[in-house]
Amino acid sequence: MNRQAAKKLQEFFSAFPGASTSLLMLDYDGTLAGFRVDRFKARPWAQVRDLLDRIQSQKKTRIAVVTGRPAGEIPLMLALDPAPEVWGLHGAERLYPNGRREMEVQTPAVRQALQNLRKRLKRDSLGGLFEDKPNAAVMHWRGRSPEQAREIKRRTQELFEPLAKLSGLRLLEFEAGLELRAGRDKGGAVREIIRESDAGAPVTYLGDDLTDEAAFKAVNEAKAPHLSVLMRRAPRKTAADVWLKPPEELRTFLRMWLEAWDGK
Repeated sequence: MNRQAAKKLQEFFSAFPGASTSLLMLDYDGTLAGFRVDRFKARPWAQVRDLLDRIQSQKKTRIAVVTGRPAGEIPLMLALDPAPEVWGLHGAERLYPNGRREMEVQTPAVRQALQNLRKRLKRDSLGGLFEDKPNAAVMHWRGRSPEQAREIKRRTQELFEPLAKLSGLRLLEFEAGLELRAGRDKGGAVREIIRESDAGAPVTYLGDDLTDEAAFKAVNEAKAPHLSVLMRRAPRKTAADVWLKPPEELRTFLRMWLEAWDGK
C-alpha cells in the first residue's frame, strides 16, 4: 500500500469513534473474488468471507453488495449468515436479507427490444459468450484472443449501439464486455443505500470495474465521512479516492475496519 493510500485510510477510519454505525458497500467480481470465465467458480479470496463475517458480528456495519450479477447468486457465493443485502443487475434489482426481492419495471418498448435482441443472440452469439439478464443483454469476450476480442466487440457495438438510442436503454461498457441494459446503475443504488442509512455513518465503496465509477462518484458526494476505493491489480484513471491491490490489501482494509470498531 502506498503512503498516500495509507494516509487516506487512516483519516477515514479515524471517523469511526464518533459514529454509531457504518456503511460498507462492495462489488463482487474482481473485488471480493477473482474473475473466472465460469462465473460460478468465482469464490471469495482466502480469509475474505471470514473477515466479512466478523464485521457482521460486530453489529456496527451495514454491508451491501452491489453487483452486475443477478442478486440471487451472491448469497450462495459469499455464504454469510445472515446473508447481506444485495443490489443486483448493477442496481436494478434489490434482494433483502430476508429474501424479499424488488425489480425495476421496464416499459413495454424496452421489454420488446430486449426480447428481440435475446432471440437474435441465442441464434448467433457473435463469437462471444452471451449472458441473458432480466433487464439486459450482455456480451462477454473474456478469455478470447486479442484479435477475437476486437472482432466480437466490433460486432456487438454494431448491434447494441442503435438500440441504445431507445429511451430507457443504455449501453454499459465493462472490462471484456458490453451490456445493453435498462434500470438504475451502481451510482443510483449507492445513493439510495446512503439515503436510507444514518446521516453520519462513515461510508465506503470498493469496486474494480468501469461500471463501479458511477458508485465511486456517488460515494464522493456523501456528506458523511467517506472513501471510494479502486480495488484492482493495476491502476487506471478513476474517480476513486484510493487504489488498493487485491487480495492482500483487501484483507488489510477489512482488518482495519474491524480494528476501527474494536478499538472504539
